[in-house]
Amino acid sequence: MQLIDSHAHLDDRAFANDRAATIARAFADKMGIITIGSDLRSSEEAVRLAGRHRGIWATVGAHPHGARHVDDNVLETFKRLAKRHEVVAIGEIGLDYYRDLSPRDVQRTVFRDQLELARQLKLPVCLHNRESTEDFLDILRESGREHRGVVHSFLGNADLAAEFLDLGLHLGIGGPVTFPKNGDLRSALREIPIERLLIETDCPYLTPVPYRGRRNEPSYVRFVAEEIARLIDMGIEELRRQTVQNTVRLFELAS
Repeated sequence: MQLIDSHAHLDDRAFANDRAATIARAFADKMGIITIGSDLRSSEEAVRLAGRHRGIWATVGAHPHGARHVDDNVLETFKRLAKRHEVVAIGEIGLDYYRDLSPRDVQRTVFRDQLELARQLKLPVCLHNRESTEDFLDILRESGREHRGVVHSFLGNADLAAEFLDLGLHLGIGGPVTFPKNGDLRSALREIPIERLLIETDCPYLTPVPYRGRRNEPSYVRFVAEEIARLIDMGIEELRRQTVQNTVRLFELAS
């Protein structure tokens, strides 16, 4: 593998008409993909996709938007799915106070429940944080450095990066790093140890330049890699090698 998209949503309906072709384009570029569960349905679909394709892995979990739908039965289903060899993490889990599609107290409870599930199963976590940093950090600090994982779609500054790094977490960087106005993020990259960096698309969202405004897809992760390499003055081949190594190590990916 020359690159790994560490956070994609291949189950999304945006790929309904060309999912196989989208995957084929990524494989033609010698890419691996981690496709992310965000609720029960998408988690089940992520596992199915990973089961059909060598080079695709899955996560299972509930995004904070849907926290209000999570009960003990859903958590038990996640636990069952997570025992399959295709599943490499619990996620996408966390807090989202931007849209507040689930009550905040429910989000916090479900976040803690899923962190506990990851602890029981000894799996890493894929983390979502939007306008919820104080509570997000408080919950993560409750368990100290117990959880390994990645803060996906990191958009903060160097100080926030340092707080997540101090917890032993990795940072996932996607398309927004190619947006010239994201000065804080672009500056923060120079302070992030390369060994703690993952690259992602979050497709079909957050499409990088030069395709901004169109649907995103895993093969576009190369534009993220190229921009990061330019910003930190690293050769693209070294950047590719290091981010693949980071992703394989964090998620214990098997070929």
